[in-house]
Amino acid sequence: MSEWWTYRPSDFLMFAPATYWRLFELHNRAWWPLQPLLLAAGLAWLVGALRGARLAPRAAAAGLAAAWAFVAFAFLRPLYAPINWAASGFAAGFVVQAALLALLATRADLRPLGPGPRRSLGLLLCAAALLVYPLLALVSGRPWRQAEIFGLAPDPTAIGTLGALLMAGAASRLTRWLVAGACTLALGWCALSVTTLLTMGAGQGWVLLGAAGLALAGLAAGRPGRSGPRRPSPPPPAAPPR
Repeated sequence: MSEWWTYRPSDFLMFAPATYWRLFELHNRAWWPLQPLLLAAGLAWLVGALRGARLAPRAAAAGLAAAWAFVAFAFLRPLYAPINWAASGFAAGFVVQAALLALLATRADLRPLGPGPRRSLGLLLCAAALLVYPLLALVSGRPWRQAEIFGLAPDPTAIGTLGALLMAGAASRLTRWLVAGACTLALGWCALSVTTLLTMGAGQGWVLLGAAGLALAGLAAGRPGRSGPRRPSPPPPAAPPR
């Protein structure tokens, strides 16, 4: 009997890396041509966010709620769960995230955040989720059919969610708590996926880790307070003449 310290993390992996990547090929084939439609919708939202559209954060929350629910019921449960028993639990977490984002979409005080480091990092993460992450399949030597698309695959959906939430400001305590909860769940998925990818020896695990690190840096740059520039405080009243 081998001693426990002779095992490596890859010895506990329940599936082969080729099997994991094959899931995305099956997923993309089943839902074609949804991929270009999601890309177009994401880019349209990104343009609106860049222009400071007032309803952009609420529209993002509504769309992201649908995306997390879709990933739960179209990818995690039917495709990932048969090769990873924990995926059913992951799907439940995605449903909770969808509910949080749906609640955020109803919050009238969710507004675009003013210019600053937090907003810039959010834009960077959204662009990476939409345009960069799908290319990692080709960079890694896999066929384009195995690309991970925002709104269909969990990793780019989590990255895009973090980016959109970094760009949102909130006035009420409840809305700030909802944003914090949604960020926590998205970061939690990133941690789980980074562990899986690095255990498989997939280099894109470092890309996901870097994206999560940027999101944490954006969160540390300032909590989502009031949107837009602050109004200057009125000057103090002049002293009465003696």
